[in-house]
Amino acid sequence: QLKEEGNKYFQAHDYEKAVQSYTQAMKLNKDKALQAVLYRNRAACFLKKEEYAKAASDASRAIDINAADIKALYRRSQALERLGKLDQAFKDAQKCATIEPRNKNFQEALRRLGANIQEKLRIQFSTDSRVQKMFEILLDENSEKEKREKAANNLIVLGREEAGAERIFQNNGVSLLLQLIETKNAELILAAVRTLSGMCTGHKARATAILHYLGIDSICMWMAVDNEEISLAVCNLLQTIIDCLLGQGKEEQHGKEEAVVLDTKKDLRMITMRLLDMLVSKKVSGQGRDRALNLLNKNIPRKDLKDLDNSRTIFVIDNGLKKILKVVGQIPEMPDCLPLTENTQLTASVLLNKLYDDLRCDPERDNYRVICEEYIKSKIDPQDMDKTLHAIQMVSGVLQGPFDLGNKLLGMKGVMEMMVALCGSEREIDQLVAVEALIHASTKLSRATFIISNGVTLLKEIYKKTKNEKIKIRALVGLCKLGSAGGTDYALRQFAEGSTEKLAKQCRKWLCNTSIDARTRKWAVEGLAYLTLDADVKDDFVEDEPALQAMFELAKASDKTILYSVASALVNCTNSYDTKELVPELVQLAKFSKQHVPEEHPKDKKDFVVKRVKRVLKAGVVSALACMVKADSAILTDQSKELIARWVFLALCEDPKDRGTVVAQGGGKALIPLAVEGTDVGKIKASHALAKIAAVSNPDMAFPGERNYEALLGLTNFSGRSDKLRMKIVKERALPDIENYMFENHDQLRQAATECMCNLVLNKEVQERVVADGNDRLKLVVLLCGEEDEKVQVAAAGALAMLTAAQKKLCSKMTEVTTQWLEILQRLCLHENLEVQHRGLVIAFNLISADKELAKKLVETELLEILTYHGKQADDP
Repeated sequence: QLKEEGNKYFQAHDYEKAVQSYTQAMKLNKDKALQAVLYRNRAACFLKKEEYAKAASDASRAIDINAADIKALYRRSQALERLGKLDQAFKDAQKCATIEPRNKNFQEALRRLGANIQEKLRIQFSTDSRVQKMFEILLDENSEKEKREKAANNLIVLGREEAGAERIFQNNGVSLLLQLIETKNAELILAAVRTLSGMCTGHKARATAILHYLGIDSICMWMAVDNEEISLAVCNLLQTIIDCLLGQGKEEQHGKEEAVVLDTKKDLRMITMRLLDMLVSKKVSGQGRDRALNLLNKNIPRKDLKDLDNSRTIFVIDNGLKKILKVVGQIPEMPDCLPLTENTQLTASVLLNKLYDDLRCDPERDNYRVICEEYIKSKIDPQDMDKTLHAIQMVSGVLQGPFDLGNKLLGMKGVMEMMVALCGSEREIDQLVAVEALIHASTKLSRATFIISNGVTLLKEIYKKTKNEKIKIRALVGLCKLGSAGGTDYALRQFAEGSTEKLAKQCRKWLCNTSIDARTRKWAVEGLAYLTLDADVKDDFVEDEPALQAMFELAKASDKTILYSVASALVNCTNSYDTKELVPELVQLAKFSKQHVPEEHPKDKKDFVVKRVKRVLKAGVVSALACMVKADSAILTDQSKELIARWVFLALCEDPKDRGTVVAQGGGKALIPLAVEGTDVGKIKASHALAKIAAVSNPDMAFPGERNYEALLGLTNFSGRSDKLRMKIVKERALPDIENYMFENHDQLRQAATECMCNLVLNKEVQERVVADGNDRLKLVVLLCGEEDEKVQVAAAGALAMLTAAQKKLCSKMTEVTTQWLEILQRLCLHENLEVQHRGLVIAFNLISADKELAKKLVETELLEILTYHGKQADDP
């Protein structure tokens, strides 16, 4: 009876109901022959619904029961053809033609499939010949330069396409690419490495094969060269291989059989060992050392602390902690120093910090500390001052990384005394290292007290007597820092307070002196970060345009320390820090008890602050901030992001007249990543700044090239904040644009737009628009719930759950907008991802609660079984 019912629905073109009837019939039936017919019939429905994978699966089940079922064979052939599996489709059509040789449909299918297969082979062979031609041009030294460049670019593009990558790989391409690398020609090396990166992307088996063919030693050797572009390209190649080995990268495409790949742990361990070896090799360039450190920073510590496996971190600590310490202990001014860049040692300190933070328990931290202590002790030798210098430099480096551990190392016998003693040395290199170490050590108040009582006099002496600018500037910063760390020594306070403007002037002088190396000039910025707490210094600094410009230039290409120091100086100059409001009653009480009540400096009043903002804005601060925002994630910390966001929000965007200048210098675009990532406070401040800019600016100018994905992310952030902001977005007529992006073929745009809509449906006006007759908004949300992209599903199902909870009318309307609603709902409720499953169950609850007839309709379907199954499961929060 159900079978006949399904046949009637099929003839009436109601394929959804036909599928339901055949599915119910299958559950009741025990006869094999009838089961084959039901699968065959349901396959026909799926063909009509263009669900070809399901059609092929059902047809295969029918064939498993009856291998000569000609209808099932033909339907599977049709489905496989649509799935692009032409060879398999041809075989099925051939079996059909063998059984019924005179059937014109089968003959026509064979002819068509044969022609398509020939065309596919022709394209493949033409790709092979193209690949061969490209390599011939590239390997021929007499080829014209223009032809070579074109061939190199074509090869890179081909390597990024799955079919092209496979053709290159199958046609001895890796060996030919290796020949290009061995030519020593920089352009050819880049082309070869970028092609290899494309070939490895998202393909574990191919990436593993390429790694073994090239050899990790060769890859590391190429990354070690003193050529920034080549070193970076090889670093990207190695990161791509690591991503594949870790199972990250592209999602598997349907219809592809995954190759068998051996356990990747051995390869990952081998890569880690080679990267650690690179850190201490003199043959490795500074660029190469930075790349190795960046790869370790990115791939070793856990990204999510909920993941209990920190074995990679333990492995690096046991096998490479001493090597990282050796890097932070290098002294650039000494002849035996490893090749370094300006950022090498700071990146190594960041790695030390990340490894320490990734440890799970005290025994692991104790092991880390013991390795550090033993290694540093082995370097301290009163008879060999050079060796001791390296030990002090290591302590200095650890203080910039895991600070608590650095403090424990300072407590080691003789370390603090050695630092103070080195300050009094006649050798300039001793003074340089010791002063830097004292600066980093003085951050902790208890240590600062020791240094104030033992080292301040030495620092003052060094500052006054030395002619070496590098040492002089560091001594000054040390004194400034000790003052802010709570120093109580009267002489120090007299020195710092009585001459603050004089010291700041000296810092500005060093900052503007381009003949001094960048590493030393950065210390001048750190000094100003402390000195600009003084209101007179702030005013003088912003009036000195060359000093501002010099600071901005340093900020555009510098390390974590300079970024934080620049941001701190700017926050000080614009009074963008949080201040505690003085309660008048408490002020009176303090005066009555004869306590000192700090009064506001005249130059910290609003008029002066506004003038300073205008000066800094005119000097081009926004373009410097935009460069700072683009800095590497290991360098730009969340704290620096928050300072930048506070600065842009509280100062630059305050006056509507200044917002055009902020936009012109790239401030709108720079604020987007600050609004999306960082501390909660930083994100809110950046979002407010964006809102201020958006309120008065043309979006084409404010956010050039960012009107899609990142702009949608910004709107998602706004719409999640408050209903006032949601109303603003609706009033600005943004809804149609957001809905259009929900239709986009581009995965990221569709995802971002759906997530934005998920927030917007909380707004009553948006809900009313969905309820209104004559629109497809609800249909679009329901269909997006059936998407294969999990992030889109989560957002769409969230929106549907909230809509059906808020508006009962939408519950019955949901069942009318598409025939696929029930299948989509069931798929949500059975989803592997608990977030999606939860949303599906909420939607089901809303539908059942909304209407008695709808509830009856639902419990007559398979949904009742799904709910019963979930009801028996252990509860999950």
